[in-house]
Amino acid sequence: MFEDGLQRIAGQFTRREPRLAARAFVAGLLSQAERKTCWQLAEQAGYRQPAPLQRLLRTAAWDAEQVLADVQTLLVERLGDPHGVLIPDETGFVKQGAASVGVQRQYTGTVGRIENSQVAVFLAYAGAGGRALLDRRLYLPEHTWCADTSRRTAAGVPDDIGFATKPRLALDMIDAAVRAGIPAGWVTGDEVYGADPDLRAGVRAHGLGHVLAIGCNRRVAVNDGRTRLRADEVAARLTGGCWQRMSAGVGAKGPRDYDWAQVVIGTGGKEYLLVRRHPHTGELAFYLCWSPRRVPLATLIRVAGSRWAVEECFQSAKNETGLDHYQVRGWTGWHRFTALAMLALAILAICAGTQPAEPADPTRSARSGTPIRLTLPEIRRLLNTLMFTPAPDIEHALHWSAWRRIHQAVARQAHYQRRLSLSAT
Repeated sequence: MFEDGLQRIAGQFTRREPRLAARAFVAGLLSQAERKTCWQLAEQAGYRQPAPLQRLLRTAAWDAEQVLADVQTLLVERLGDPHGVLIPDETGFVKQGAASVGVQRQYTGTVGRIENSQVAVFLAYAGAGGRALLDRRLYLPEHTWCADTSRRTAAGVPDDIGFATKPRLALDMIDAAVRAGIPAGWVTGDEVYGADPDLRAGVRAHGLGHVLAIGCNRRVAVNDGRTRLRADEVAARLTGGCWQRMSAGVGAKGPRDYDWAQVVIGTGGKEYLLVRRHPHTGELAFYLCWSPRRVPLATLIRVAGSRWAVEECFQSAKNETGLDHYQVRGWTGWHRFTALAMLALAILAICAGTQPAEPADPTRSARSGTPIRLTLPEIRRLLNTLMFTPAPDIEHALHWSAWRRIHQAVARQAHYQRRLSLSAT
C-alpha cells in the first residue's frame, strides 16, 4: 500500500529530486522518528543535510492541492461508501512566536484553553471500510491576520484568501467533496457547526442528510411548526415509551449504549430532533437532523456515533504521522506538510480497512485467544520493521550528531548576541 500511495502522487512532481524527497518524507512520517521535522526525517532518509526536504516544503514546484486530490481519489477507491459520513471539526497547533501563519492567542480544544496557536478545520470521512482525513483549511483570524497586509505578505498568504468562519470553511470543504464525487450520504459535526444555518442549508442543498449537535437552549418547532420550544424543554416532555436503548457503535472501551428519542419537528416531516441520554448520569445531548427521505432511528444514531471518527483521525494523524510536528511558518509550507501527513494517514487507514471485520461480540477474541484487528500504530510498526528500518550506519549517525550541534551552536550564538544588543539599549 505504501508503494501504491507514492505511485499515485508521483505524477505531481515533474523533477526527480522533489519526487524522491516526497517519497522520503512520507516514509519518514511513517517512521519511528521521535519528531517528524525536516532534520529528523532527513537523517532517517539517509540525507547528509535537511535541505532537500526543506526545499520540498518551501520552493519545489508542486501543488499540494493536486496531491491531496490524488489522496482523495485513492481513499474513495479503497474506502468509498455511498452511506459515508463527512465530518468537519477543528484542531489546534500550539506554537511559539508570532510568525507562523494564522497564529494568535485563541482557544484550542487540543489543550482546552486559550493558547498561542494555529487552528485549522479538517474534513474527515467515515465509511464502512474505515476513516481518514479528506481535506483541511487553515483558519485565519480576521483582525490579526486577514486585515494585516504586511503579515499576510510575509507568510505568503494568497491575495484571494479572506476571512471565513470555521463553519464557512467546513462548508467550503463539503462543497469541494461533493464536486469531487466523494460518495457520502450524511454530514455530522459538533455544536459549532450545528448552530450555523448557512452550513445546514448548504448541506441540504447538496441532498445530504445531517445529524448536527446543537445546544440545549436552541429552540425548535414542534406541533407541525405551531410551537417553538427549547430542545431541553422538548426532552422534558418525553415519556418513558419514547426512549430506546441502542448503541452508537463500539468504542475503545466497548459498545456505546445510550437511550435515544426522536421527535419530528418543522412542517415537512424530514426534520428531527434527536435526543441522547446517558443511561447512568442522565446527561442529555441534542442533534438537529434532516434527511431527504424518511430514515429509521438506527440510521440517525449511526451517523451521530460516527462523529468521533474525526477525533480518532486527529489522534492517529498526530501520534502516527506527525501532523502537529511541523516547523514551517508560511502558508505554502503548512499546506504541503499537512497534505503529505494526510497521505501517510491514508496509507495506514487503507491498510487497516483491508482486514476482515471483527466479530460483533468485542469479548469473543479475548476468550478464543484470537488477536484483535491490526491497529494503525501496529501497522506503522510493521511497516518500519519490514520496509523502512535500514542497517545501522555509525558514520551517518555521527555525522548528524555533529551537524545538529553545529547548527545549535549557531543558534545559541545568535540568541546571545540578540540579548546583548537588547541589554545595551
